[in-house]
Amino acid sequence: MARRRYDFDEDKIARFLKEGRGEGRGAGYKPWLTIQDVPANSRCHRVRGLKTGRMHHLLSDIECRLFLMLDWADAVEDIREQFSLDRAVTRRIAEEMGVRHPADVVTKVPLVMTTDAALGPAAGDFRLLAEPGLVLPPQLQRLADRDQGGDPIEQHRQFF
Repeated sequence: MARRRYDFDEDKIARFLKEGRGEGRGAGYKPWLTIQDVPANSRCHRVRGLKTGRMHHLLSDIECRLFLMLDWADAVEDIREQFSLDRAVTRRIAEEMGVRHPADVVTKVPLVMTTDAALGPAAGDFRLLAEPGLVLPPQLQRLADRDQGGDPIEQHRQFF
C-alpha cells in the first residue's frame, strides 16, 4: 500500500485554492485541511454540524470539544474550522516579528497558516464574532516555538 504524501509544495497549494478550500459559508464552506491531509498524531474527528449541516474536520479532541460548545451557542451562526489565513499577510507579520514563517520541512515552501475556528454569520459579509483561536496544548506549543522559531499564537493574534 502506498504511503500518503503530507508535504506541501506550490502545486498542492494551488490545487487546494482551485478546489475552493478555505472558502465558502455555512454548508458550502470547505476547510483548508481535512483529516486526510495531515498525519494522525492525535485523534481526529468528523462531526456533522447542527448549524451548518455539513461535516466538520477536527484535528484533535480539544478542537472537537470547542466545536461542540460553539455549535450549541446561540450567538454563533457559522463555524469555519481549519480557516486559511492569507499567506502574504502571515509572511509579513512573521518578518515584522523577526521570526521564520512556518514552512514545510521537506519542500521548504511557506505554509498557509490556518486558525482552528473562525466564527461568523451565515450570510452577508464575514465578520468575526470572537477572535479565532489556535487550539494548541502546552507541550505542542513548546515544540512549535522550537521548530518554527516563533510564537504561532502571537502571529494569529496580529493577523486578526
